[in-house]
Amino acid sequence: MRLFILALLLGLMQPQANATDDRVDALLRALLPLESLQGNFRQVQYGQDDRVLAKSSGQFRLLRPGYLSWEIDHPDSQLVVADPRFVWHHDRDLETVTRRPLSLQKEGAPLQILGGDAEALRGSFSVEQVDKNTFNVLPLSEYAAFQMLTLTLDASLPVSMVIKDNLDQTVRIQFTDLDSDTVLTPANFVFSPPEGADVFYYDQ
Repeated sequence: MRLFILALLLGLMQPQANATDDRVDALLRALLPLESLQGNFRQVQYGQDDRVLAKSSGQFRLLRPGYLSWEIDHPDSQLVVADPRFVWHHDRDLETVTRRPLSLQKEGAPLQILGGDAEALRGSFSVEQVDKNTFNVLPLSEYAAFQMLTLTLDASLPVSMVIKDNLDQTVRIQFTDLDSDTVLTPANFVFSPPEGADVFYYDQ
């Protein structure tokens, strides 16, 4: 669960090819009022046989475009912080920190949909609108980390994401206690490695 979720998160804001799909516009209009957001999440990973493989929960912050904080506090303790340049991963249990530039991340991470800009979204995905509030999002790149993502909104706020990966496993993420009124700034996403942690920089 730990490695799978991080693989999905660590592609935030990575630009893709120049393919276009007019059907993306409906999703962009639905997300347009969303500038910043914070709240809680619960996520469950299922195997091919729908057996529960793992569960986790925590808090997140989002500032469009390009800023994300995703903090898992159960069953382990991890923090992922992304800005337009770098992605930091702090594993508190192992006392390790890694920093990677966005240019090294896997293409087509699901959180591009919430954290990316319109150009990146149009270039990376095709969209099927299931109903007024539900969208199926499919990556254009064969190297993407997932097959399909289903995003459900309520008045532009994300209610849930269902992600089917390339191994036919599924992650269901439920968002709760959402707050879109509190103003977030890039300063809310500044990360400094804690004293005593082993820090690894992957800048090439």
